[in-house]
Amino acid sequence: MTKIQELAEHGQAIWFDYIQRSLIGSGELQGLVDQGIRGVTSNPSIFKKAITGSSDYDEDIRSLARDGKTAEEIYEILTVNDIRSAADVLRPVYDETDGADGFVSLEVNPGLANSARGTIDEATHLFNTVGRPNCMIKVPATSAGPEAVETLISRGVNVNVTLIFSVGHYESVAKAYIAGLEKARDTWGAVKAAASVASLFVSRLDTAVDRKLAELGQTSLMGKTAVANAKVVYARFTELFSSARWEKLAEQGARVQRPLWASTGTKNPDYPDTLYVDTLIGPSTVNTLPPATLESFIDHGSTEPSIDKDLDRSEAQLEAVAKLGIDLDEVTRRLQDDGVEAFIRSYEELIQSIEDKRKELLKGGQEK
Repeated sequence: MTKIQELAEHGQAIWFDYIQRSLIGSGELQGLVDQGIRGVTSNPSIFKKAITGSSDYDEDIRSLARDGKTAEEIYEILTVNDIRSAADVLRPVYDETDGADGFVSLEVNPGLANSARGTIDEATHLFNTVGRPNCMIKVPATSAGPEAVETLISRGVNVNVTLIFSVGHYESVAKAYIAGLEKARDTWGAVKAAASVASLFVSRLDTAVDRKLAELGQTSLMGKTAVANAKVVYARFTELFSSARWEKLAEQGARVQRPLWASTGTKNPDYPDTLYVDTLIGPSTVNTLPPATLESFIDHGSTEPSIDKDLDRSEAQLEAVAKLGIDLDEVTRRLQDDGVEAFIRSYEELIQSIEDKRKELLKGGQEK
């Protein structure tokens, strides 16, 4: 049994936080699935690296450009094709788990982050275009997020709610998921139509808080806030999904919206490179690992359950940070805003790169 499979025995699925055409075509993704990987996540930054950092997509870009496709249209075609291919590799996992796992995530245009209606329309379009039941559409947990999540879940669209940084962010989308299932039940008489995860970003919180702690000379508290925050979120998850309201849905076959730990690559070289894996292991969770972190975990990571341990200590850690005058609500609001802006920037840079490559490839074809 591999370490990844050991985590599955504890109820935690490991997803791979990267996608690229060569990863799928070479059989490497299948190899990861054979080791126990149960999902794949993507975002505009990942696709930017994949498309602009390789020649994998050049021939398709040239062909699509000759057909008169715009850079935005080319981007959608390329990403949808990759998501379909990855979803097909993971389809056996989806089938074997009766739809509980085996998902591949695709993000809506980040420029729609503050528009519920725009997000709903784009997410529905992408889900239908991909045409795979194990596709999950990523929707940011901005103020527009809960409305979008509730509507999408009620329509049977799988949703990965992303850019969650605080307990408040988490609660709003968890309640939206439950409300969406209730709406589906009342409308269609079914609650199993859609699946969801709630993605809490981890390492970025430590980076932001540690900077403030260092300025205050409170080095003993550094490197602990993110894990403490995740453990408090997990405790809230167990409360929400054991309530009488939830039990009514569970009796009809509804599955919980699993917490997903995102941004798990350690940013501070002084911290263990598997810090955000070893400390967040537990039932009904997902951890999405970038390539380097996955490699480190396989080499020397722990597989002991840890997420539900030392909750009192985690709450005390967050209280200690607050007593120093560090406003975690403000920090997490800023992190979410920055996250949206970073994805918008990556998306815009990627579209411009595709446009540049489109023109270059067209020019090269004409010269020949």
